[in-house]
Amino acid sequence: MYLATILQLFTLHITFHQVAYASDACMCEFENAEKPFPHNNLNAVAQGALKCNQDVDPQKAREFDGLLLALEQRLPELVAVVSELEQENDGDLYGAITLQVIHNDMAEIQQLVDRLNSTHLGFRQQNSDVSETLQYIKEEMQQLEAFDTMQTVRREKTNNRLTRDLDHCKNGRHLIPTVIPSHGGGPRLVNVTGPRLYTAGEYPGSYKFGSWGRDPKPDAGKENWYWRVILTGSNVHAHYVRRYTTLSALIVGISTPGNVQISPSNPTTNTIQGPSAVLYGEALYYNCYKEAAVCRFNLTSKTVQSTMLPEGTRVNSKGNYCHLDGCYPYTDLDLATDETGVWVVYTTTQDHGNLVLARVEVEDGRPVLGETWHTSVYKKSATNSFVAFGVLYATRYVSPEAEEIFYSLDTATGVERFDVGIHVSKMSNHIYSLNYSPVDQMIHVYGEGFMTSYKAKFE
Repeated sequence: MYLATILQLFTLHITFHQVAYASDACMCEFENAEKPFPHNNLNAVAQGALKCNQDVDPQKAREFDGLLLALEQRLPELVAVVSELEQENDGDLYGAITLQVIHNDMAEIQQLVDRLNSTHLGFRQQNSDVSETLQYIKEEMQQLEAFDTMQTVRREKTNNRLTRDLDHCKNGRHLIPTVIPSHGGGPRLVNVTGPRLYTAGEYPGSYKFGSWGRDPKPDAGKENWYWRVILTGSNVHAHYVRRYTTLSALIVGISTPGNVQISPSNPTTNTIQGPSAVLYGEALYYNCYKEAAVCRFNLTSKTVQSTMLPEGTRVNSKGNYCHLDGCYPYTDLDLATDETGVWVVYTTTQDHGNLVLARVEVEDGRPVLGETWHTSVYKKSATNSFVAFGVLYATRYVSPEAEEIFYSLDTATGVERFDVGIHVSKMSNHIYSLNYSPVDQMIHVYGEGFMTSYKAKFE
């Protein structure tokens, strides 16, 4: 077998000439009838392919889609304000105030359009450059194939096609969403699509850890508002929540309401610890600084109340979510919201590191723990969790490009499943916080400084 392979390598048009000299020595001249292989051309093709891979960035495309989504949502809101002005303008104070609101909205939309135009022009130039490079690569490769006397390239193409078809067949089952029986009678999660939005907002390249989303129970007039918490203190602590009046304001970085400050210094008592925080009913819920406790910060009264978790709760980065290569620091307490209210996920020594889920109720402005469920899933085997329609879901790391929702607990029946099998495409290698928004049934993800959203589909 090895001999046959070696003989094949030498099936070239080679001619040997024996030349006799006057001396006793016998010399042979070697002549290769084939053209010399153009190594420089091959190197140029490799450089062109490398440049294409560097220029084509799917994250930029996602950012462009997010800008379009924000503009799509913002324009109807502006139309509604203009219509209201036309119907109720009294020519006096009301009209002046409304005109100022419209002026501010137009300025925000203009910034959004400017970013869209800039991104679009960049894409057009990039597409032109990539098209020229690809055409050059195609022509050069066609010429280089003439040197493939043993049909190696053709066989390689055939093998790649067969491998691709086999992978498509094997992975095809992931394209069919897994249906989770609705034991409790509520909607069941069947798929997660997207991402729908991908943006760094006003801090590109900064603040890797944080959380963001919408208030499921907002005050009147704040139904379209968004919020963001960034860990500014050593990627562990935060002392304010930043608010935005629209999705487009979040993307372009216009925070008209500004920061709602918990404390003037960071970190200190009552400040935020870890990347998991949620907003519900104009109150921010989070892991209290250095304590096994849930803090509730009232954004209206600027007061903080807290409730302690059971003795043995693991905190201060001792009960983290983990992935293949390590753990996500200070993810001991994971706050979540759904259609019914606020939840907290944690683990204790008594539960041997397994996930524990508890409701967070409010009594006289103070958070208190409600009904509790003890699960069979080890917390370090999960990367994150969220709650939707009273069902706890847990995720795990699959690859830099994918995460899997692998586990569920139906709180109505206590039934656990370890075969959920819903895959989620990631824009960042790691997800530091993840929360479900019942307002629009979106899943909001924060990872490596970027905010991403996905659409949750239920049946």
